[in-house]
Amino acid sequence: MSTNRRNFIRRIAIGSGVLATGLPSFAKVIGASDEHMERSVDFEKSGQRFNMCGYAAPKIETVRIGIIGLGMRGSDAVERLSYIDGVEIVALCDKYPDRVAASQKTLEKMGRPKAIAYSGEEGWKALCESSDIDLVYTPTPWHLHTPVAVYAMKNGKHAAVEVPAGKTIDELWELVETSEKTKKHCMMLENCCYDFFELLTLNMARQGMFGELVHAEGAYIHDLSKDWNFNKKAYADMWRLKENIGHNGNLYPTHGLGPIAQCLNINRGDKFDHLVSMSTNDFSMNNIAKELAAKDDFFKEFVDRPYRGNMNTTLIRTNRGKTVMVQHDVSTLRPYSRIHLVSGTKGAAQKWPGPQRIAFGHSWLKPEELKQLEEKYALPIVKHIGAIAKEVGGHGGMDFIMDWRLIDCLRNGLPLDQDVYDAASWSCLMPLSERSVAKKSRTVDIPDFTRGAWQTNKPVDLTLNGGATTGVRSIKPDLKMQ
Repeated sequence: MSTNRRNFIRRIAIGSGVLATGLPSFAKVIGASDEHMERSVDFEKSGQRFNMCGYAAPKIETVRIGIIGLGMRGSDAVERLSYIDGVEIVALCDKYPDRVAASQKTLEKMGRPKAIAYSGEEGWKALCESSDIDLVYTPTPWHLHTPVAVYAMKNGKHAAVEVPAGKTIDELWELVETSEKTKKHCMMLENCCYDFFELLTLNMARQGMFGELVHAEGAYIHDLSKDWNFNKKAYADMWRLKENIGHNGNLYPTHGLGPIAQCLNINRGDKFDHLVSMSTNDFSMNNIAKELAAKDDFFKEFVDRPYRGNMNTTLIRTNRGKTVMVQHDVSTLRPYSRIHLVSGTKGAAQKWPGPQRIAFGHSWLKPEELKQLEEKYALPIVKHIGAIAKEVGGHGGMDFIMDWRLIDCLRNGLPLDQDVYDAASWSCLMPLSERSVAKKSRTVDIPDFTRGAWQTNKPVDLTLNGGATTGVRSIKPDLKMQ
C-alpha cells in the first residue's frame, strides 16, 4: 500500500477526514489536485474489496427510512415516500427544527405516524447511529452528501444521496471503499434517469434501434440566478450561491450525464476514459451581486467574488471510443435544457429543445410515428407505475418512479439501478472539469471506480422481474398499477 493511500485511510480512521472537518471552505478549489489524482491511481491499483454492481442485498419487508435535510427536496420526498406501501418514515432531521415540524405535519396529513425528530448541526449523526433505520435518504446541501452517506453505511444503513454524490475525488473513493467494505448500497438519487423520454431512449438503445451509439450529449441549463441562487429565502445560508464561488467547472453534471451514461452502458461494458473542459468568464453573476448590493447591504459580501464561468462545456471520450458532451449553465437567460441527445449508426433521439423527437434518417419522425414508438418501447416500469407517478408528481413523475423503484428493489432484494460506481463516475466531472479548466483545458484522466469490473458488469436490468410487489396508496380511484 502506498504512503498516500495509507495516509488517506489513516485520516479517515482518526476522524480528520470529511466527517470531522465540519463545513468546508467554499473558496477552495475542490478536490482534483495532483495529490488527489495520485491517491486515485493508488486506489485503482488496489483492487475491489467487493463488487457492488449487481449486488442484491437481503430483502427488507418494511423499509424504515430516516430523512436528513428537509428543505425543498427533502420536504417533497417526505410526501412522495409516504405514498409507498412497505415504507415507514421513522426519523426526520434538519439543522432547523421548524423544518422538522413542517414535515411532521406532512406525515400527519398522509396518515403516517409521527417520526423521531433530530435537529441541530450534529443531528444527522445521531439519526445515522439509530438502530431502527434501514435507509438514510439524504437531500442535504452538497458538502454533506458524502459525510452523511459514509456515516450511514458505517452504521449499517443503505444510503440514498442527492446529486452530486461527492465534491472531491477523495470523497468519491471514500464512498466506493465504504460501500464495498460494508456491503451497503449507496445510490445517488439521479431522478432524470427515470424521466419518461430518457427511459424510452434507454430501452430503444438497448434494443439496437439507434444502431451502435457513437455520441451523446447532456446538460443542465437552467437559469437559477435571481429566483434561486441570489434569493435569500431559497437556500439556507445562501449555500448554493457560495458553491458558485471559487469553483470553475461543471458543478452539476449528473442530470444530463446520468441518463446518457446508462444508454452507453458506462461501468457495464464501457467506461469514461478522459475529459477536457472549458469555461467562459462570468458575465452575469457578479453584475447581479452588484445590482442587489446597491439596494441591500446583505449582498455586499458577494460582490467581486471569483464566480465560475457562466457556461462550461466538457468533452469525454470513453474506453470504446464513444464521445460525450456535457454542459452546465445556471446563470444566463436560456430556456431549460438537459439536451439528452443519443446518436448512433442507425438513428438518433433528442429531447431539448422541444418537442422531444426521434429520427432514423435525415428528418425527425412525425408526431404520430413517435407516439407509436412510445407505446411500443415503453418500459415495464412506465406501464406499471407511470400514470400514478404523474399524479403524485415530482418533476413530472420521475421523482416518484425513482423512489418507488428504490423501495421495491430493497423490499425484494434486487440490485439497484444505480450503484456507488455510477454515483462516483457521474459526480467526478465536478472536480475533474475544474482541474481541466484550471490547466487551460488540458486532458484529465477519469478514474475507473469499478477497478476493472466494468469489463464484465452486466447492463442495468430494464425488467421488473422479481419485483413490482410494492403497492401505492390510493390517489385516484381510477388509477391502478398494471
